[in-house]
Amino acid sequence: MKFTGTNVLVTGASKGIGAQIAIQLAAYGLKVWINYRSKPELADAVKDEIEAAGGNAAVIKADVSIESQWKEMLKTIKDSDGGLSYLVNNAGITKDKLVIRMSVDDFDDVINANLKSTFIGCRDALKMMSKARFGSIVNISSIIGEIGNAGQVNYSASKGGTNTMTKAFAKEGALRSIRFNAVTPGFIATDMTDELNDDVKDNYTKNIPLARFGEAKEVADAVAFLLSDHSSYITGEILKVNGGLYT
Repeated sequence: MKFTGTNVLVTGASKGIGAQIAIQLAAYGLKVWINYRSKPELADAVKDEIEAAGGNAAVIKADVSIESQWKEMLKTIKDSDGGLSYLVNNAGITKDKLVIRMSVDDFDDVINANLKSTFIGCRDALKMMSKARFGSIVNISSIIGEIGNAGQVNYSASKGGTNTMTKAFAKEGALRSIRFNAVTPGFIATDMTDELNDDVKDNYTKNIPLARFGEAKEVADAVAFLLSDHSSYITGEILKVNGGLYT
């Protein structure tokens, strides 16, 4: 896969889908900045895996729901590399519970971690990339942002907002040749889904036309395509990676 740019920042890249995205993009020759909020040992392990395969990576700590930390992180990258070619907004949390038990804090925490952080990242990356008139940004959303889900009112709102916000950013970014797209994964095999019992997994799987959970690598492949030169005429797109569960 061809990339004109040279580096990428992946938020929430110390584990799960984010880590796989970082590993995949490094394999294509990009320098990968691995963002994490806590547990530096996990981020270091991703960096070690990338470097063992001959790739180039750096670890950078920031809570992406805090504007000042975003700005400091991007300044560090600019001072090191001269700029930023690509951004993947992957960091996020869940605080699931039925809405009658959901506090305003539960709602705000998820909106801040998922939606507000993506807004700040998109906005500040757009400013940085505008000088070069080049850049591509992919926001990791979710099928839940398209269909909603009981017990996930906060998460549904954050990811639904991510989808429409991506489209709005795409319209503004196009004026500067900067693309914005999103990926909406369905059920993906991660540490979180590994904790589900077999009956729950079977119940989910029977509703998926491809009859299996997706792999993190399959999400990473979709992200790589949307960042790459091969999607140079695609912007404002919400790409479903869900095995046909929702079309």
